[in-house]
Amino acid sequence: MRTIKSFVMRAGRMTEGQQRGLDQGWPQFGLELEAGGQDFDRVFGRSAPRTFEIGFGMGHSLLEMAAAAPEQDFIGVEVHKPGVGALLNGLMTQRLGNVRVYSCDALEVLRQCVADASLDRLLLFFPDPWHKARHHKRRIVQPAFAELVRQKLKVGGVLHMATDWQPYAEHMLEVMQAAPGYRNLAADGQYVPRPPERPITKFERRGERLGHGVWDLKFQRSE
Repeated sequence: MRTIKSFVMRAGRMTEGQQRGLDQGWPQFGLELEAGGQDFDRVFGRSAPRTFEIGFGMGHSLLEMAAAAPEQDFIGVEVHKPGVGALLNGLMTQRLGNVRVYSCDALEVLRQCVADASLDRLLLFFPDPWHKARHHKRRIVQPAFAELVRQKLKVGGVLHMATDWQPYAEHMLEVMQAAPGYRNLAADGQYVPRPPERPITKFERRGERLGHGVWDLKFQRSE
């Protein structure tokens, strides 16, 4: 059967800075799926709260979060090479050492490289909503995804999702409310206010000016 991937491959030209990030930053910050299971305490040289982000785009939010929380470690996964290069260039420019990067399918990284019950947070911000009904099966948020994430989160760890597409927010909520082993952190059992630790993107600010909404969901592993 065809497996659901966490991404869509997009072509894109590399800027000089992005290429420099790939050339110089990857040896320092890059990790390979083929290396298999990782001891991230050894990778980062310490034991610290650990966040895993699926699809960091051009890396702006991940850079901001990592700079604001130097006491935490971050693992980002993105297949779009210009975005990977941009993040790596930013890590070098800002001299941040608390981020590591994969450039492949995030679900395979979770399955093959991340130990069970080892993550404090998993972030999924603005994934492809696959608007057309016939494409809904391609959405990353499905029951199997919820179970995989639950396995990788520590008990008490949090899955934080955000989307600007209300039908996808409703889909996320439906999937997560039915998923065993989770507790919705929203006071009303639906969506949480935008958490201060999630940076606001330029895309989001533009959407707010146009009257577009954003829905945040936080579900905590309870067992």
